[in-house]
Amino acid sequence: MNKKQQRPPVVVFLGHVDAGKSSLLDSIRETRVAEKEAGGITQHVYAYQTEGDNKITFIDTPGHKAFSAIRQRGAQVADVAVLVVAANEGIQNQTKEAISYIKETKLPCIVAINKIDISKENINKIRGQLAKEEIIVESQGGKVPEVQTAATTGQGVDHLMELISLVAEMEELKADYKKSAEGFVLESYVDSFRGSIAKIIVREGTLKPGDIIGTSSAWGKVKGLFNYQEKCIDQALPSQPVEVLGFKKAPKAGEKFLIFKNEEEAQKFNEENKQEETPKELSDDALFNIIIKSDVHSSLEALQNILESLSEKINIIDQDVGNVTKKDIQVAHDANAEILAFRVTTDSGARGALQRYEEVEIKEFDVIYRLSKYVKDKVEALDITEEEEKVVGRLKILEVFKHGPGRQIFGGDVITGEARQGVKIKIYRGKEKIGEGKIIRLESRKQKKDVVEKGKQAGILYDGSGSIEEGDIVEVYNK
Repeated sequence: MNKKQQRPPVVVFLGHVDAGKSSLLDSIRETRVAEKEAGGITQHVYAYQTEGDNKITFIDTPGHKAFSAIRQRGAQVADVAVLVVAANEGIQNQTKEAISYIKETKLPCIVAINKIDISKENINKIRGQLAKEEIIVESQGGKVPEVQTAATTGQGVDHLMELISLVAEMEELKADYKKSAEGFVLESYVDSFRGSIAKIIVREGTLKPGDIIGTSSAWGKVKGLFNYQEKCIDQALPSQPVEVLGFKKAPKAGEKFLIFKNEEEAQKFNEENKQEETPKELSDDALFNIIIKSDVHSSLEALQNILESLSEKINIIDQDVGNVTKKDIQVAHDANAEILAFRVTTDSGARGALQRYEEVEIKEFDVIYRLSKYVKDKVEALDITEEEEKVVGRLKILEVFKHGPGRQIFGGDVITGEARQGVKIKIYRGKEKIGEGKIIRLESRKQKKDVVEKGKQAGILYDGSGSIEEGDIVEVYNK
C-alpha cells in the first residue's frame, strides 16, 4: 500500500537583482520584504506558505551576484521555478545563471515578464533572448508557460498563481507524512536570546518538538517550531518552511537534516560527517587580515566568496554568524585583524574587551556591496603603501648575545620569507612593537650573507631601539 499523500509544491523565484522577485511575492502575501532590506535589495532567503486548501510554499532568493550559492540551493530544493525577467531590462547575468540552475536541476519553469507597467516594448526581444538560452515560451511554440506581471499593480499575479497550481498538479508531488522528518536547511542564524536558529524546509515526514535533529555540521533537540509569521506551531508537514529552535550551533545553509532516535546517534552522525576546517594561517603576502561576523550563514558564505575573489592580499582568519564577541576581539588583537560586522552588533563583553584592545577596529555594514567596496578600497590603499615599504620576512629570536641600548646581537630562525642585509626591521613582543632599527650585519653559519632564506638560522647585528629578548618576532622589510 502506497503511504504517500499529496504535498504542496515548493516554488522558487529566480532572476537578476531588481527584477522584482520580492515585489511579486509581496503581491501574493501582502507584505513588504524588500522595503525592510537595507539598500532596497533582498540579501536573505525568505520562505513562506500560503493559507487555505491549495497551499503553496514560496522561496525568494536574492539577485545580487554575491548570493549565487543561495540561488543554486533554492533551485535544488524546489519543485517549480519562476524565472522573473524585468520587462525594461531583459536577460541579465544573474538571469542566465538562474537558467543554468533550472537546466541543471531539470525544474519545471514558468517565465514571469515583470514590470510591464513600466515597459512593454521589449517583450518580443526578451522572448528571443530566452530562446537563445533554450527557454522557449509557449507563445513562440515552446512548452514553457509565460505570464506578464506588474508587481506594483498586481496585474498578472492571479494568472501566475493559476499557472503554478497547474504545473505543480502535473508533477504529482507526494510525500510520506508519517515517517521521520527530513529536509534541507535554507538558512541559519544566532539569536541573542534564543540561541541558534535554523530555517528549514521539510521534504518528507512530520517534524515535531522533542525530535532529535542533526546535519553534517550541527545537531540538537527541537525545542520549538515557528512558521513564517513567527507563530509557534506543534508540527511541520512536508513542503512546510519553519524555523527550528534547539540546534547547539547554527547549521550550514544547504545541508540536509535528518531525525535520530537519540542524541548519541545525532552526535555520532555529526562527528562522522562534519568537514574539518583547516586552521587559518597568516599569509606572507596578506595585507589585510579580516574576521567576518554576519547575521545569517548564507550571507557569511557570500561575503567569504566575494572577498576572496577581490585580492590574494585578503586573509580571512575567522568567520561566524552572530554578534561580535569578546573572543572575536581577542582573535583580532592577536592576528592584527580588522572585524567586519555585517548586520550584527557588538555584545557587551566585546565592548568591554575593546577598552583593553583599543587598536582593534570594527566596521559595521548593512549592505553587501558597501562592505565589498570598503575592502576593495582598503586593499588598493594598502597596495600603494606596500610599494613603499613591504615586509619580506619574519624571524623568531632564539638567543640574545648582546643587549641594548644601541647595537645588539641576536640569533634566530627565519620563519617566513627572508632576512636581508642592511634593511629596516621592527621588533615585536606579542602584538606590541618594542623597537625598530636596521640590520648592520647579517650572518649564517658564521659567514656574512646578503640574504638568509626561510628555514635557516641567522645571526644579526642590530642597531636600533628596544631591548630584545628571546621569543621576540622580527619583521624584515624590503629596504
